[in-house]
Amino acid sequence: DLCAEMVISGAGTDPAALQVPWDTKVAAVLREATLTRPTDPYQATGGRTGMHTEHLGYMLAEMQWMQRTYPDMEW
Repeated sequence: DLCAEMVISGAGTDPAALQVPWDTKVAAVLREATLTRPTDPYQATGGRTGMHTEHLGYMLAEMQWMQRTYPDMEW
């Protein structure tokens, strides 16, 4: 597993170690936005192995257009 190898080599962070800080931040943002967190705990998986939905294609096309139109832009 690539993630495990990266953690062992010191080049990456264990995704499980990020879960609590991520949950804490998301909860704070949702609370500030007066939104309720969905009760369904589903989180999409597969992105690290290249499995994406068709929605990524539209976002990627938009980002590529921006880079090609404004080649030296900074975020």
